[in-house]
Amino acid sequence: MSIHNMAEQGGLPFAIAYIGIGANLGDARAQVEDALRRLQALPGCTLMAASSLYRTAPIDAGGDDYINAVARISTTLGAAELLAALHGIEQAHGRERPYRNAPRTLDLDLLLYADARIDTPTLTVPHPRITERAFVLVPLLELAPAIHIPGLGAAQHYAAAVADQRIDQIT
Repeated sequence: MSIHNMAEQGGLPFAIAYIGIGANLGDARAQVEDALRRLQALPGCTLMAASSLYRTAPIDAGGDDYINAVARISTTLGAAELLAALHGIEQAHGRERPYRNAPRTLDLDLLLYADARIDTPTLTVPHPRITERAFVLVPLLELAPAIHIPGLGAAQHYAAAVADQRIDQIT
């Protein structure tokens, strides 16, 4: 990420990041709400805004409906450090990864990190399915209606493509 993508906050550079949050095991709503509290308490992070909560059907998986949201944070953490911190929050919620798209107590995805484009073995930003999932796109557009996805353009241009996916706002 270049310096023009960062601003100054208390003398430290920070980036705006968007985090996708989802859960469908246990008390999914409580898990998502606790994740938001943990993001706010995370050293080097400030929770700036959170979308409404949404109920969605699982995609490419079975199990109960998901509760989803998107959070906008400012962070002094690098993208890889932030991802590690998100995994720590997932682990605190008992997250297991027995197979792809398994039901989960909590899933935190780094969707966007400033206007960075990152492609490493452990992290891809923008998230590779950001434009394909209503449970990501709808709450993201709620928070930032004019947001552009690096390398892909305006997020709103992808809304019609996910309009057939069930998503119900619950708060």
